[in-house]
Amino acid sequence: MIDLVAYADRLPEAGETLVGTRFLQGFGGKGANQAVAAARFGAAVAMVNAVGDDPNGRAIIANLAGQGVAVDDVEILPGTSGVAPIWVDGVGMNRIIIIPGTNQLVDADLAAAAVRRLRPSVVVGQFEIPQATTSAAFRAAREIGATTILNPAPGARIEPALLAATDWLVPNETEFALIGGRALTGPLDDQSAAITDLGDDLDIALVVTLGERGVALRPRAQPVVWVPAPPARVVDTTGAGDAFVGAFAVGLGLGWSPDAAATLGCAAGSDSVTRAGTQTSYPDRAAAAALLAHVAGTGPPS
Repeated sequence: MIDLVAYADRLPEAGETLVGTRFLQGFGGKGANQAVAAARFGAAVAMVNAVGDDPNGRAIIANLAGQGVAVDDVEILPGTSGVAPIWVDGVGMNRIIIIPGTNQLVDADLAAAAVRRLRPSVVVGQFEIPQATTSAAFRAAREIGATTILNPAPGARIEPALLAATDWLVPNETEFALIGGRALTGPLDDQSAAITDLGDDLDIALVVTLGERGVALRPRAQPVVWVPAPPARVVDTTGAGDAFVGAFAVGLGLGWSPDAAATLGCAAGSDSVTRAGTQTSYPDRAAAAALLAHVAGTGPPS
């Protein structure tokens, strides 16, 4: 997708027009963001998606390839590529509308075939392409023994076939409330109970991203672990959740424990909010290597 980001000290009320402070156009889309974030950590990453036969589509493919993401399985289809108008307020919080475009046309059989051919150790999906397509890819991932991670965003109910093929579910607080019917409020014990109940009800491992509070990690049938986010000076929170997912996938792909993978994800997310934009806010390869080494315990703090 192409991100169209408008910054303003505050966001307009209904019927109100405001003068913003700046504008940024860049590359985005949850799947692309997560792929780029993982590639920055040195992982071998391939993207399965579709773009339009428009200038944005060609630019998206060129950007992914330039970021070290394999694009052999990105189709060019008639239509428009996805775009995401984004508003960011004076404290760095965002509101986003996505227009999926050709993301809605990603073919399920082609996605499953790509997974079987590439044989990755981790497969990550979101809701910017059809759930049936992600479900087919996840079933193929199960066939080859890969771990599946579902980021249920933009928020929606999860189709049973997709849920059955998902190992890790990674919602934010809003998505958690939509899926589980309960908000994460009150004492930590109450929040832990809500996370435990949802994990048990869905028979799934959960990581709930909580912004500056870090994440709540709950492997199947285990206690909830609260993983803090390193403190950061917030400029723009856009894409921070995707940075977490990409880094979490890298950690699991390296064979790390879920706790360690979540710690890497939190480090990546906190780092990203200190810079404006989405993919432009992610650490470069050198900085990502330093974060990776620090979390692994082999390098100095960044």
